[in-house]
Amino acid sequence: MSIHSPTTWVIVALVVIALIVLAWRLTLEARQRQSRRLQQRFGPEYARLLAERGDRTKTEAELRAREKRVEKLTIVALSPEDKAKFSDAWSALQARFVDNPESVVLEADRLVRDLMVKRGYPMGDFERRAADISVDYPRVVEAYRSARAIAVRAQGGEASTEELRKAVVYYRTLFAELLEVPHVSGTETENREVTHS
Repeated sequence: MSIHSPTTWVIVALVVIALIVLAWRLTLEARQRQSRRLQQRFGPEYARLLAERGDRTKTEAELRAREKRVEKLTIVALSPEDKAKFSDAWSALQARFVDNPESVVLEADRLVRDLMVKRGYPMGDFERRAADISVDYPRVVEAYRSARAIAVRAQGGEASTEELRKAVVYYRTLFAELLEVPHVSGTETENREVTHS
């Protein structure tokens, strides 16, 4: 069989086509694995961002960018002394809820930010903080967003006492994760009441 024969060119063309199809298939499978990995890692945050962006490629690019950004951070565990200090501050905050729920919600927001700083998270705008938190705590970032939305309404005097109570519960969910206290299921967390003493 000569190199110039039509049969040789047909075989070469078929091999090239087969290689292109194989490369396309491998690329597609790699993208699907990456999508599954991101969906599993980010859970509800993946779904929220996909609904917001409306595009899987943009959503996944954003989540990979978050991962890379947080990889560069130096997130540290708290010392036992710092854990105790933050736990005590949270207990004192909850104890004041009945007397001044609006200021307690704003203080809870500040305490969560202080804890984030102590752990090594940068303090950009809220969306940046939430995005950074979503990498390590994707299951509770929505609670953080909900708490923050209520805190913003509380600043304008537009949040009910029940909403303020929910905000404290939401902040406590993230606070417990950042403080690295033993895990409590979401239902138990939602059903607990803010201390009224």
